[in-house]
Amino acid sequence: MKQKETKRARVGLYSAGLQAYWSQFAGLHDRILGYNDFIESRVSQWGDVFNFGLVDSEVAARDAGEYFNAHNVDIILAHSGTYFTSSCVLPAHQICKAPTVMLNLQPAPQMAYAKTDTGEWLAHCVGCPIPEAVNAFERAGIPLAIINGLLGLSETPKISMANEVTAHMPQAQRAWREIEQWVCAAGVKRTMQHARFGFLGNNYSGMLDMYSDFTMLQSQLGLHVELLEMCDLDRSLGQVTQQEIAQKREEIETFFEISGDSPSDPRVKAPTKEQLDWSATVAAAQERMVEAYDLNALSYYYHGSNDNHYEQVQSGFIVGHSLLTAKGVPCAGEGDIKTNVAMKICDILGKGGSFCEIVAMDYLHNTMLLGHDGPFHISISDGKPMLRGLGVYHGKKGSGISVEANVVSGPITMLGVTQLRNGNLRLIVSEGVAKKFDILTIGNTQTHVDFGMDLDAYMDEWFAAAPTHHCAMSIGHNAALFEKVAKLMNIECIRVGK
Repeated sequence: MKQKETKRARVGLYSAGLQAYWSQFAGLHDRILGYNDFIESRVSQWGDVFNFGLVDSEVAARDAGEYFNAHNVDIILAHSGTYFTSSCVLPAHQICKAPTVMLNLQPAPQMAYAKTDTGEWLAHCVGCPIPEAVNAFERAGIPLAIINGLLGLSETPKISMANEVTAHMPQAQRAWREIEQWVCAAGVKRTMQHARFGFLGNNYSGMLDMYSDFTMLQSQLGLHVELLEMCDLDRSLGQVTQQEIAQKREEIETFFEISGDSPSDPRVKAPTKEQLDWSATVAAAQERMVEAYDLNALSYYYHGSNDNHYEQVQSGFIVGHSLLTAKGVPCAGEGDIKTNVAMKICDILGKGGSFCEIVAMDYLHNTMLLGHDGPFHISISDGKPMLRGLGVYHGKKGSGISVEANVVSGPITMLGVTQLRNGNLRLIVSEGVAKKFDILTIGNTQTHVDFGMDLDAYMDEWFAAAPTHHCAMSIGHNAALFEKVAKLMNIECIRVGK
């Protein structure tokens, strides 16, 4: 169950036409509104729709712009219902600045030519005004995306002379996948604008790629960064009850497999009862802190002097942070708030989002091994993740329980968030296939990924994009979806690989 639900996009919708037609062609007005109702019903699956109805004059366009502003829409879907003059729609978008996607969705794959009259033709003449609209929007400096295809009805309206059953056709299915992606991407933007990211402790010292300007993050993403100290977590730790600890132990045993000693690394042991109880205690405190500060994501890192109480607290971090990540509160180690953003984007879209870095290359399988000794997104695991006791975290102070797992085999997409010299963010996306091969038994998450090209050539492209050394792994091929998120947030996006 999600601890933090995502926000649905607020979607403005209208259908465009020409007022002069309604008195000339009986039924055309209501026919277009019927298509409009169909679009609203489909889009309502993914967002909250604010449907203005028909825009058929510059007066109606101005009213539509005010209507969309009043409802604070994140995106506008402008449906081309028949021919319209560009002056009939442009004012709506000069008044409401929400990003716009124009829907060029023809009702039928072809007209019934022998019996089609002018009114029937006009119901299918939806592509005719698109070039005019594109030109007007360009000259007005207003970005405009277009989706071309078929409308996708499951039955033909009685008024139609053509067969409008196109739901099964690839041109309709492709168009609706694009519409869904745009609406879900708008939901990412809205969720980010209302998100509170916790930043606990500090960055790992010397990892220059991790350092971020929190004001820059808020200005470009809309999120708020809440600066937290270990004493904030320790305060929650002091409030944890035995009932909460028992509940967390039950969660741990449900979600994870408890390992024996590692066959390959003597520093990696079976977790002890004391370690499991402590991880459950810290996990309960982490959940309390998330609730107390109303956090939607958390980046963290802490190191202290030997035998420091907070060092003991951080030894229980990874299990609780994995549980939070599975509940919609992604957690990123080493203070990497940029990758925390990538993880949150993946999670909002229901695609997982596990914390990764390059582990090694497997040149025999042509795969890159990706993972980390930190939180894992349990919902995309290939079977139960395994808990192992680490005598030492690699390169870092401290010890404790870590998660060993790999992502379910099949299509995946890597998402990186990096910062450039001008301060701007950049998304880096790359599609591949997760494959099931042997992994290390040292308490790290690891997944073999085949990016469909020579490993060295792939790394040439990835490194040229100036990434950080962490990224998020999502399930599915999501590059087109992530590109829409970047476009709506006005952030550069680079696709690496095939």
